Amino acid sequence: MAEILNLNQARKAKAKTEAKTKAAENRAKFGRTKADKTLDAARAEKLKRDLDGAKRED
Repeated sequence: MAEILNLNQARKAKAKTEAKTKAAENRAKFGRTKADKTLDAARAEKLKRDLDGAKRED
């Protein structure tokens, strides 16, 4: 015989797991300090300058 499943509990459990994954994504996306953001921006700018400096002129 099949196991009895409460659909209301299943729906709430699914919503809870989806909310946890969404929260984890948001922590990774927005949960950075200002120092981390400025460091990443500085690294990107340096990479751009190094790439532009290595260009050859036609």
